[in-house]
Amino acid sequence: MSRHNRHIILSEIGQLGQDKLTNAKVLVVGAGGLGCPILQYLAAAGIGTLGIIDFDVVEISNLQRQVLFGTSSLGKNKAEAAKTRLEDLNSEISVIAYAEKLTYQNALELFNNYDIIVDGSDNFETRYLVNDACIITNKPLVFGAIYKFEGQVSVFNYQNGPSYRCLFPNPPQKDAVPNCSEIGVLGVLPGIIGSMQANEVIKIILGIGNVLSGKLLCYNALTSQPSTLKINKSAKQIELVLKGKDNFNKKQLEIDCEFQSDISIKDFLFKDNVQFIDVREAHEQPKVEGLEITQIPLNQLENNLDSIDLSKQKMIFCQSGIRSKQAVSLLRNSGILNCYSIKEGALEIIDFINSRHCEESR
Repeated sequence: MSRHNRHIILSEIGQLGQDKLTNAKVLVVGAGGLGCPILQYLAAAGIGTLGIIDFDVVEISNLQRQVLFGTSSLGKNKAEAAKTRLEDLNSEISVIAYAEKLTYQNALELFNNYDIIVDGSDNFETRYLVNDACIITNKPLVFGAIYKFEGQVSVFNYQNGPSYRCLFPNPPQKDAVPNCSEIGVLGVLPGIIGSMQANEVIKIILGIGNVLSGKLLCYNALTSQPSTLKINKSAKQIELVLKGKDNFNKKQLEIDCEFQSDISIKDFLFKDNVQFIDVREAHEQPKVEGLEITQIPLNQLENNLDSIDLSKQKMIFCQSGIRSKQAVSLLRNSGILNCYSIKEGALEIIDFINSRHCEESR
């Protein structure tokens, strides 16, 4: 009563509404920028069972926006670190951590254990997986996405409403849309969008307000201006998903076969006949010392093909491996072969070079 007093004294919620929250089971996919505020507010609200699935570990660059974690969380699995924090926030709820990757093999069984699914993922492949699994298991999906200074929120598959595929029938080309590690994101933005997602979950459980079903709320953090777009239901898209339900758990997460030739800096660092190409922007830091490097930002690469040494193997890198893949694709389409994307980002390359130099100096 004391913990949830501010809810209970609201006539729209009351004790009956708080009991609904206590009896609810909500699964959050991803404990990153969006997942952290979603989980924080749902736990504080008293959602009785909170599931968290995330296979990733906490890194120092996460702390700018992933507010459940601190320095003591570095290196720990995000789902488990979030569980520890949430149990301290509200010891009266059940928090279940799944320290694993969401796949076609585990999604349906997992989703069947919950009332509402909340998508806090950061890639399109997972979003389509989550959407399709929600359609098959008939679970409402609370969706959120962020990009630099802008965010989106909607509710899919709610009371026979439209799905994510009704808005975006097909995913974009792989790596066509950069993630926040490539282009950055305003630290408070996932807090705003994640809080909106938590709000939609609470409205669904309580049956109050206007749920964002059939609508996409778009928010611009620079102007503080929201806008809402209508989403029309596509029965065809939903039927296509349902037709594939028997083979759903036989699917595999896609592997980009075009870049099976991704290589590690460890394999080529000190070899001859190699041209290292940095496709980051000029302002991005830190620079990689200890290598002879050709600097060509990705957006200038096509106009600087004469800087590519055709006699050498081209080892291309960026901040985290996304733009380097795009660069390889561009060069191959231009007829330049022997191009490879270094799977480690610039910071990992620097760490590896420094460690090698330390070993050699001993």
